[in-house]
Amino acid sequence: MAAETKPLKVLYITGGCCHDYNSEKEILAKGVKARANVEFTIVEEGGDGTKRQHIETSVYQKADWAKDYDLIIHNECFADDTDPAFIEKVLKPHREGKPGIVIHCTMHTFRSYKPDDFREFLGVTSVSHGAQHPLDVKVVAAAHPIMTGFPANWKTGNEELYAIRKVWPNTTVLATAADKKKDSAGVWQPTDQSHALIWVSTYGQCRVFGTTLAHANETFADPVFLDMFARGLLWACGKLDDQGNPSPGYGPVK
Repeated sequence: MAAETKPLKVLYITGGCCHDYNSEKEILAKGVKARANVEFTIVEEGGDGTKRQHIETSVYQKADWAKDYDLIIHNECFADDTDPAFIEKVLKPHREGKPGIVIHCTMHTFRSYKPDDFREFLGVTSVSHGAQHPLDVKVVAAAHPIMTGFPANWKTGNEELYAIRKVWPNTTVLATAADKKKDSAGVWQPTDQSHALIWVSTYGQCRVFGTTLAHANETFADPVFLDMFARGLLWACGKLDDQGNPSPGYGPVK
């Protein structure tokens, strides 16, 4: 039973520029714990700019920083960190098998570092996003267990659609959204250009679940997003069956 199963230990790393990370960490941890047997440890990295402050005390500088956790969630935005030795410390546990989740602006973390090491881990390459507007989310892999119960066409509130320049060969796209432009009446209209929005990938020995959602707190709190996110977390840890159900003991604790 769930109460007899040890919770998955999740390390949630957040911080950086441009988003309401203080609210997001509370919304996500509470929402996921209501849906899966998980325990969160939250670490806020240095500052609210594009370069990590006090990088010498970053969680990534600790030896075996990921060893006590079943999964790492990256919800951070530090585009101008460029030290290759530091980036290797971030990537090494994942390459060796530690499951990961990457959210929104994490796609632009280490953006100023030109080699593609981190993009390969993410599963997509993005360096920009468009203006905020409601996204029409289109499921393109309905059979994947993460998308179980997800609406075939879901409209978000105002979100930033990240431009995906490359989908890596190790990546399977689960949902997309069309870019939009305002017409002469100021109404957002879809274009013929779509971008990956939700995906899964592999990196070395690990599974990665990724999404460029969610900029807005309202999206984080939406049950559609939280249901999907919880399934993504369980999938990355190998605790989701082919029908999208948690493995015994890993559903919500009653």
